Amino acid sequence: MVDELYKAFVDSTYNVFNLMFNISDISVHSTENFTCDDEIDIVVGIVGELQGEVTYRFPVATSLSMVNIMSGMEFEDVDIFVTSAISEVANIISGNVVTALSDHTKKYDILPPVQGKPDDSKEYEIESSCCVSTSIGGICLKIGLNSA
Repeated sequence: MVDELYKAFVDSTYNVFNLMFNISDISVHSTENFTCDDEIDIVVGIVGELQGEVTYRFPVATSLSMVNIMSGMEFEDVDIFVTSAISEVANIISGNVVTALSDHTKKYDILPPVQGKPDDSKEYEIESSCCVSTSIGGICLKIGLNSA
């Protein structure tokens, strides 16, 4: 299940970046090489057969580049518009993942994205993480899920 979940997140992230930002040069690597002091964390809850959360860690520079492409306007600072746009990207990726994982017997859904740090005190049966690098910057995904 971890491999299927990991693949669904990587594929969905690739598809969203390709369609929304016209970026196809995407590489996946471990979180060990990812350091970022200034980031926007977006947490999307997962409910259904699996329950938990996915945290998307967007460095500010990556976030601003994404919103500049999405809106056609230049943003130099993170504000509510930037946070909302980045939350929507996380929401779209997550929606694509649960659609890819759902079938006639397994059902999943997502909760609205929220800005904030994940609850690191929770323990999960399924944990995975990775970073995705693109020409406009990287993002990291941290997945934590339990069977319902």
